[in-house]
Amino acid sequence: MRAVLYESFGSVPRIADVPRPDPGNGGVLIQVLATGLCRSDVHAWAGHDSGIRLPHVPGHELVGRIHEIGAGVSGLRIGQRVTVPFVCACGNCPECESGNGQVCRNQTQPGFTHWGSFAEYVAIRNAVVNVIPVPDALDAGAAAILGCRFATSFRGLVGQAKVREDEWVVVVGCGGVGLSAVMIATALGARVIGVDIDPTALELATAAGAAHVIDSSRLSDADVVDAVRDLASGGAAVSVEALGRESTTAIAIRSLARRGRHVQIGLFTGNPRVPMSEIIAGELTVLGSHGMDARHYPAMLDIVASGRLRPEELITRRIPLDDAPAAMIDLANGRGGAGVTLIVP
Repeated sequence: MRAVLYESFGSVPRIADVPRPDPGNGGVLIQVLATGLCRSDVHAWAGHDSGIRLPHVPGHELVGRIHEIGAGVSGLRIGQRVTVPFVCACGNCPECESGNGQVCRNQTQPGFTHWGSFAEYVAIRNAVVNVIPVPDALDAGAAAILGCRFATSFRGLVGQAKVREDEWVVVVGCGGVGLSAVMIATALGARVIGVDIDPTALELATAAGAAHVIDSSRLSDADVVDAVRDLASGGAAVSVEALGRESTTAIAIRSLARRGRHVQIGLFTGNPRVPMSEIIAGELTVLGSHGMDARHYPAMLDIVASGRLRPEELITRRIPLDDAPAAMIDLANGRGGAGVTLIVP
């Protein structure tokens, strides 16, 4: 099969002919119809994930059709249109048994623990607990990004922060994850403030439902916090940080009202400092969101099917597999553009 391959961290990825993966016992092989380019893929390519074995094929957000079914798999069929969480569960550990496969102690992740979806085919392990049927009517791009950034934002706001109608939610960083959070919070009836340095990203945030946006490119961190607090009448009830930077995490936390809830979705390459004094004094709650167990996807799919959530509107570019290596380099160098890039093998 054709795939994006890199043989050392930070080297220029290339398109290569590589062996098609075997689904293995309990797994399936999926023919990839579309896959999202995510900043996590760039982190992995840069060598920030110790679990990656070289050479490597990246990619973890996908929709496709089941091409081959391994031994011991029931309830799935060849040709079925499916997606998967980017964190695939084992189905047997205490976390999985409690419905929290997103933090499975034996988790696998396509594009990280094994070859991913920047390819014509991808293998998914423990298919019975990870493969999620997707209606044929759902846009391929919408289905692809449900597996990572959209599901992570959905669980962060719905399952973790439990956002309520009319609450103020500030989203710091309006890339793919942040725009997903803006759209989801708006669908929940919240009033959303988007913060970013990119005017195009802020335009997309407004289109996704943000009531207000703040261009932070020429403001100090303190000024951004003051602007959020002014708009939200003293502070937001919920903050989301979607970049994975120490400074923007501090902005998000300091923008909260007392007893507010912070959701950290952006991934860090190290361990950042956080404004712990403010967390203690304001009795703030800090929550993580690391994806969503496959069993919880139907509720999200129902809202998407109703039209209240339209993930496909976050996609700003669709490219062929041949253009994926250059798109990865552009994203690593801050030239990825706003919105979501979709790769169509």
